[in-house]
Amino acid sequence: MPVSDDHELVPPASGPAGARVVEILGVRIANLHTIEAVAHMQKLIWAETMHARALYIVNAHTLNIACDDPTYRHVLNHADTVFGDGTGVRWAARWQGKKMIDNLVGTDLLPFFFVNTIERRYRYFLVGAQPDVVARAAGFLTAQYPGMNVVGHQHGHYDRANHDEVIAKINEAKPDVLLVGMGNPIQERWIHDNRQQLTGVKLAVGVGGLFDHWGGVLTRAPRWVRRNGFEWVQLMLQQPHKWRRYLVGNPKFLARVAREAQGRGRE
Repeated sequence: MPVSDDHELVPPASGPAGARVVEILGVRIANLHTIEAVAHMQKLIWAETMHARALYIVNAHTLNIACDDPTYRHVLNHADTVFGDGTGVRWAARWQGKKMIDNLVGTDLLPFFFVNTIERRYRYFLVGAQPDVVARAAGFLTAQYPGMNVVGHQHGHYDRANHDEVIAKINEAKPDVLLVGMGNPIQERWIHDNRQQLTGVKLAVGVGGLFDHWGGVLTRAPRWVRRNGFEWVQLMLQQPHKWRRYLVGNPKFLARVAREAQGRGRE
């Protein structure tokens, strides 16, 4: 069912009243229902501003990086909004006595956003990934979502000397939504460093490996695997070079949030 034109944020009846933000390892994460998230994204698009708004989606890996690197944590906290993705974020909130209303993983949230806002004809631009992958991802979107207005794409491995040209290319396309798929922490730093120059962009969203999914490089885990919080296993099997992120990073994250919860309990 399409999202209502009423885009004011109202806590859903099923969610805890007033649960708007959960702070995990020093990063402030908006706690919203998926429908609220879509409405909030539209609110950011419609906002009067001279440069791009920034939206990031964090998971256990992202939060581990932010815990090790205060400058990256600063980048995340200077976004307009941060959403939480994954079982780790839900567990961390639960150990604080809070509940994340929804899992706002980009692989589900973005398609939901596309479907529920298709009639608004938002303009999309993709930047990131290898040249062939981002081109296939753009083609997938226009085929999968008839009427979706993809106004351009740019691979993420361009020469630094061409950076100004890339920014100009994006601005000339005037996208309402710029999807930035460069992986963490590169994409968030890229948005943070360039948002003042992205004067033709309404909203810049860090989408991680979504272009690899849309471009046919990665296969999504079955729904029952995702529902039980083990999508990371399938991702690791498809990207074995990232084993350390999951087999070392996940226990490290859980230990950190456990210490954080204990510290909060002593306050």
